[in-house]
Amino acid sequence: MAAPDADASRLDAAARAGWLYFIAGNTQDEIARKLNVSRATAQRLVSLCLSERLITFRIEHPIAGCMELAARLKDAFGLSHCDVVPTDPTSPSSLAGIAERAAALLESVLGADKPVIVAIGTGRAMRAAVEQVRPMDCPNHQLVSLVGNISPDGSASFFDSVSRLADLTKARHYPMPLPVFVSSAAEREQLLRINSVSRIRAIAEKADLRLMGIGQIDQGAQLYIDGFISREELLELMRLGAVGELTGWAYDAQGHIIEGGSNQRVTSAPHRVPAEMRAVGAAIGPAKLPAIRAALAGGALNGFITDEATAAALLQR
Repeated sequence: MAAPDADASRLDAAARAGWLYFIAGNTQDEIARKLNVSRATAQRLVSLCLSERLITFRIEHPIAGCMELAARLKDAFGLSHCDVVPTDPTSPSSLAGIAERAAALLESVLGADKPVIVAIGTGRAMRAAVEQVRPMDCPNHQLVSLVGNISPDGSASFFDSVSRLADLTKARHYPMPLPVFVSSAAEREQLLRINSVSRIRAIAEKADLRLMGIGQIDQGAQLYIDGFISREELLELMRLGAVGELTGWAYDAQGHIIEGGSNQRVTSAPHRVPAEMRAVGAAIGPAKLPAIRAALAGGALNGFITDEATAAALLQR
């Protein structure tokens, strides 16, 4: 096993190699000479710098096409916030671009001097976004989960993002200590009366920013694939007219939260429609277009982060 000092020294060397390569513009041959290592070692150090996230990148240059699409989306859906990132032609479903923009939004809000409350959803897009947030010192801010952090099998949710964001920002955080769905409406009401749970939900109600992913309700619904709802429950939601979900709350093509179905058992913080506070969703892909369009047109969201291909498809109708 490598000694801690040796590991730290290796990371120091990787950070130096990364700075020389990405910031100072040196070639790997030049890095090898400057660090007095072989070219192969220099290449490995640069790779280690990236894999350990010792250096990260943000594109600050405004891309005209993306800005135009964002402006058109804001006008079309009355949004107060919209970011559109380039679509990766080799990986059109990649979350990297929207994750970076969502991370930038989080950093902007958490960088305020005035204490703020940030409420976070769960899922792959949110986890990817939080992983892009740079370490910050934000002890005066509060982070709260909009969604329960217990998976169907009783384990901690892999995609819970609040605890990870708290590690990065030192902000006080409030995970939701509940399953995402419970067995009945009666059990849900009983659990929501627990004092600590009601306090967490009260904090979420006052959030200055709600940031969440947008889920589809169809055969590819992540709630179904990840085992949160059964096939029968999925089909029931579809029969009730559900096309999408925000933090587990299913809604119809007009963006209205539906009555019945799994909405009777979801423990997530209530989602008001139209959104009263800053509520930003992040999503990409053709499969999610009905869910995205309904959430935006119905006012469930007043902010949106997506990519060029999804933005263009939303504007075609």
